[in-house]
Amino acid sequence: MIHPTLEQLVRLQFDAREFSLLPRQPVHSLLSGRHASRLRGRGLTFEELRDYRPGDDIRTMDWKATARLRKPHVRVYTEERERPVLLVVDQRVSMFFGSARTTKATTAAELVALSAWRTLDAGDRVGAIVFDDDEIVEIKPQRSRQNVLRILHEIVRINGQLTAERVSNPSMLNEALRRASNVAKHDHLVVLVTDYEGDDPSTHRFATRLAAHNDVLAALVYDPLGADLNAGSGFPASDGRRRLSIAPGNRFAERYRDQFQRRCDHLRERLASIRIPILPICTHDAVVDQVLAAFGRRR
Repeated sequence: MIHPTLEQLVRLQFDAREFSLLPRQPVHSLLSGRHASRLRGRGLTFEELRDYRPGDDIRTMDWKATARLRKPHVRVYTEERERPVLLVVDQRVSMFFGSARTTKATTAAELVALSAWRTLDAGDRVGAIVFDDDEIVEIKPQRSRQNVLRILHEIVRINGQLTAERVSNPSMLNEALRRASNVAKHDHLVVLVTDYEGDDPSTHRFATRLAAHNDVLAALVYDPLGADLNAGSGFPASDGRRRLSIAPGNRFAERYRDQFQRRCDHLRERLASIRIPILPICTHDAVVDQVLAAFGRRR
């Protein structure tokens, strides 16, 4: 499948009930452990200060009020009704690559569809920043099926315009992150779905701004052949002017693999420094299976 259809993305709503983007993840989830405290889920609002009652959680004790009033008091909180989710989805020409099941762009579309349906099912608002090399479409978070369908429609439209002849514009990643920071000012979950092509110091600055007031999850979409040329069985390659044959064990293939690994290590370190977990998503495998595996679920 090169380009997704709206019907295919709509059908993914039936697979979106088997995982959660909220905390309290299974022990093997990507978001468990050190990430769980970062991806906070819905916020809490203060409701009242009242007398301590048997069975109350000792962690809710307000020690200052207890000392002042000379009687145990606890702070009562209620969970906020919603937690907006902003999906930032990359549909640039760098994503128009795939060596088996589909392209990175279509894989990204599938992941966004799953996330959008899951968010709506959880009762939260969902919006999106959809971008390619020429345009950015901004859809404000709303809690409605119509809004999800609008997000999917724009992804299908922009994805359908992808061709190998498109001119690459790496700077659009930073522009999309800048627009995302204007939409998600605080207490959002921002899911960035991209191959991170064009990543530079400005990208890190925008990501840091987003992560300062929101929870951010980076879904890094990759194709095995784009990571390691030895994943192929030997094939010709061209940059439009020169041609060469890439065979397993070729020195060029080894340098290519090492360069990709260094880029991934650098990206992982930079995102870890601002406490953004990475969700790697491969084009060769069903997206829903990868999501369920990452979040500790099984079919």
